[in-house]
Amino acid sequence: MVGGRGNDAPPAGKESAMPVADPPRTLPSASVQDLRAKRRPTPIRRPSREEAEEAVRTLIRWAGDDPGREGLLGTPDRVVRSYEEYFSGYEEDPVALLQRTFEEMDGYDEIVILKGIRFESHCEHHIAPIIGKVHIAYLPNNRVVGISKLARLVEVYAKRLQIQEKMTAQVANTIDEVLQPKGVAVVIEGAHQCMTTRGVHKSGVNMVTSRMLGVFRTDPLSRREVLGMIGTPGGGDGEYV
Repeated sequence: MVGGRGNDAPPAGKESAMPVADPPRTLPSASVQDLRAKRRPTPIRRPSREEAEEAVRTLIRWAGDDPGREGLLGTPDRVVRSYEEYFSGYEEDPVALLQRTFEEMDGYDEIVILKGIRFESHCEHHIAPIIGKVHIAYLPNNRVVGISKLARLVEVYAKRLQIQEKMTAQVANTIDEVLQPKGVAVVIEGAHQCMTTRGVHKSGVNMVTSRMLGVFRTDPLSRREVLGMIGTPGGGDGEYV
């Protein structure tokens, strides 16, 4: 029988044995708008591409070279295109990334961890690279999110001018506010080239930051469990290239 249930329909009064998946869950639209406004960068007037390229020529002259010589003619364009990639996070909405969640978990109620998410960011004080890894854990509250979305969330905040402490808080707070889990833990370890290639010139050094929310903040046993699962950050040589 085309378009109907035909002989495949279950007998009246009995339920089909095939389970029906819960649809993806999203936050109410009003809550989403509030979170988006909270996480949106402050609007500014962006210079034109021509103004940005002229600024690069100015810096080249300030460094002591001639932007008009052959080897540097294309540099302003290349630098501006690089900046578009380095700082693409300003164009993305971190709240929207976590909107699609799933409740079909078969009762799973333990910690979810995504370890070793590589990131490349830039220090807002010197615009020097920060390269490292992010470890994210959360204790679901009846719903989970696709793991690729967690990695993309890291990218959104990494592709902005940053300090590591702020980035750690931003990733954790966004997960907490959108997913509303029982607990969130974010640990970031990074090598800061503002101190390895200039200034004190100390290579092989890691900076480790963490943000604990919910049960990972209030319950010492839960905190110990999640940190044990993440491992010992900073145990490497501080190089992520």
